[in-house]
Order: sequence, then structure tokens, then C-alpha cells
Amino acid sequence: MQESKRLDLMQNATITKALIKLGVPTMIGMLMTAMNNVIDSYFVGQLGTNQLAAVSIVFPVSMAVTGLGLLFGSGGSSYLARLLGAKQYDKVKECASTTLITGITVSAIVVACQLIFFEPLMKMLGATDSIMPYVKEYGYIFILSLFLNIFNVIINNMITAEGASTFSMMAMLLGGICNAIADPVFIFGFHMGITGAALSTLSTRALTFLLYIYYLKNGKSMFCISIKNFHPSKKMYFEILKIGFPIMMFQFLSGAAIGLTNVSAKPFGEEMIAAMSIVSRIISLEVMAMFGFMKGYQAFVGYNFGAKKNARIQSATKTALIWSTVFCILMGILCITFSGPMIHMFNKDSSFVYEMGRKALFINSLSTMTLGLQVVYGSYFLAIGKAREGGILSLCRQGAFFIPLILILPHILGINGLLAVQPIADFLSVLVTLYFVIKNLKKANHLPVNESTCTAS
Repeated sequence: MQESKRLDLMQNATITKALIKLGVPTMIGMLMTAMNNVIDSYFVGQLGTNQLAAVSIVFPVSMAVTGLGLLFGSGGSSYLARLLGAKQYDKVKECASTTLITGITVSAIVVACQLIFFEPLMKMLGATDSIMPYVKEYGYIFILSLFLNIFNVIINNMITAEGASTFSMMAMLLGGICNAIADPVFIFGFHMGITGAALSTLSTRALTFLLYIYYLKNGKSMFCISIKNFHPSKKMYFEILKIGFPIMMFQFLSGAAIGLTNVSAKPFGEEMIAAMSIVSRIISLEVMAMFGFMKGYQAFVGYNFGAKKNARIQSATKTALIWSTVFCILMGILCITFSGPMIHMFNKDSSFVYEMGRKALFINSLSTMTLGLQVVYGSYFLAIGKAREGGILSLCRQGAFFIPLILILPHILGINGLLAVQPIADFLSVLVTLYFVIKNLKKANHLPVNESTCTAS
């Protein structure tokens, strides 16, 4: 039986095999999601600097709404993995149905509010009078597509919890291929400009949505999602929210970080907004790949925590830490070595965009070499239900440190202050991560797993 094979993978397979089969497909899928943003930026960048800046203005809205998907998707999948490990299959069905129905309802309300208050929201995010027409062309359609994306994010996380990471990868991969083809066709072939980029995104998300519906309706999932399994309870929401809330806040703060970066770049002109937008897209490839791999790792840890297999958790965490650190260092070296050509690929007209983008990419590539440490331990704590430690680590990089720095440094140091914000935030986040790791290691000679705190029972 397919479900038994997937669960056997998490419980009995070698650590290397399990992490590769669970983590690599989700990493490729998330990487393709990030590639969609890069592809959009590449083709929109051919239209002009203002159009590229407009996409950057709208993008934080997507991250905020996606945060709601992660609230229920990641929170639900963490609890589902622990329930599966404890073999509580009736609760699995209830949790899956309650998670999806609640998440879709809340997200629909948020998307509707964004459409109603669209123009003031865009101005708050840094839209200038010259950019606003392009923001409207792109933004309304793009925000409508977010409702489909919420469903996709929730299901993506949930089926990863049951070990179906390969299907998740295929769904996102096919959607990404669709986007890569549709972008130039809509933008240039149909002469729709920036509106075409938004329609391409909508079609991509619709295709992924249909693939997930197929998965759920054809007996491939063990979750049996239906209204009759919708049984919300205080305990269930607590288990979902205590893990999902920090991840949602991380996504919210990531969107806020981009929005605040745009606002801080605004005094230096639309070209500075465009330069920072290009860098954020390139760096997002590494970040999304990392978080994709961690989704598989987190499902593995959550399942084995529920099954009380502490040795497998320790081994997996050490392996994930080594792999992720090597990956981040190699990606950093790649971006530093080819920083100039990468920036030039997105914008060939402005020497200012080229110089500022190349400099920002160089600096950010150095700081993201530490991302592996931050993400592995943040995911680890959340997977075993330690919401306090995992939540704090999730909120540091783009929140507790980034936001005060972005509000202060550009006013003091100008453009150099703007470029220094993320590296300083990363450095401080690493110190906090090391503090939690050392604090927990002092309590025992192994990784800090307290099996008695398993909440799956």
C-alpha cells in the first residue's frame, strides 16, 4: 500500500535515504516556486524599470497572504506528522479537514480586504505616482490568484507530512514550467505587458490547484478531507497555531522586510527599488530551496518524535545541518562570483541598477552562508513542538533585528546603511541560534528532545 511505504520511509529507512526522498523533492518544488518570481522579474524587467519596480511593490502582499497558508499548512502538517507517528489515524482525518477548511475561509476574507483597500495599501508599500498605473495593472489580477495559492500552500505542506513529497514536487514543477512558457507568450506574444505577467501567475496557480484536487479526489491521500471530518476543537487549533503562528509571522515579516526595503529605497529613486527587487529575487532562490528541504526534514522529525525514535532525530538533524551549510556556502560563492552577470540579466538599461544590485548581491550572499544553521534549528524546534524556541528563531532574521535596522541605518548611512541591514540581521540571528543550541546541549549530551512533551497523544 502506497501510504504504508511512505510511512515506512520515515520510520525505517536510512537517514540519508529518508532525507533525500523527503527533502529533495520539496526543495526542488520550492525552488521552482522561487523561480516563478525570478522568471516574472526577468521578463517584466525587459519592459522597463518602472514595471520591475511595480512587481516589487506588489510582492510583499503575496508573502503576507502566503503566511496565512503557512499558518495552517505548516502548523497543521507538524501536528499531522506527530499524529501519524503516534498512529492516531482518526485524529489525522479530523485535523486535515479542519486545517484546510479553516485556512481557506480565513484567507478568502483577507484577500477580499486587500482588493477593497488596494490603492492605499500599495501607497503604504512604497508605490509612487509613476509606478502606480503598473501596480494596478499587475496587482488586482495577482491578488486574485492568491486565493488559489493559499489552497496550494496548505495542501503542499499537508501531503509532505504523509511523505508524498514527490507528488508535491511534480505539482509545483509543472506549474513552474507553465509559468515559464506563459510569461513570454502573454507579455510579448499577446502584447499584454505587465498584465500578461499577472495572468501567467494566475494560470500557473490554477494548474497547481487542479493537480492537488486530483491528488485528494483519487484516493492518493490518507487524509480523507471532507466536511463531515471538520471537527474544530480548542486543543487542535492550539497545536496548529503554536507551530504555525511563528512560521506565519516569519512570512509576514519577510513581506514586511521587502516592503520596508522598498520604502527605504524610495528616496533614492525607482532604480534603487528595482535593484533591491532583483537581489531579493536571486537570494530567494537559495532561501526557498532551503525551506523546501526543511519541509521534508521537519516532517521526518515530527513523525519520529511522535514515534519516540530519538536517535533517528539526532542523526537527521546532524545530517541536515551539514548538507544545508555546504549548500549555502556553495550558493554564496556562486552568487558572489557571478554577481555582475546575474544583475545584468534582469536590467540592461541602467548602470545605477547594475552597480547597486551587484553590490547588494555580493553583501547579501556573504550573510546567507549562515542560513543553514538558522533554518535547521528553527525547523527542528518547531517539528518537536517547542514553539517558543522555534518561534523566536523564526522571528529574528526578518523581524526582531531586520525591522529596527531598516528603520534606522538608511537614515544614518544612506544607501550603504540600506545594504548593510540584512547582513547585520543575519549575524545577530546566528548569535541567538547558537545561544539556544548551547543552552539545550547543556541539559543533555544529545539534541534537546523531550519525548514526554509529545502532544500527539
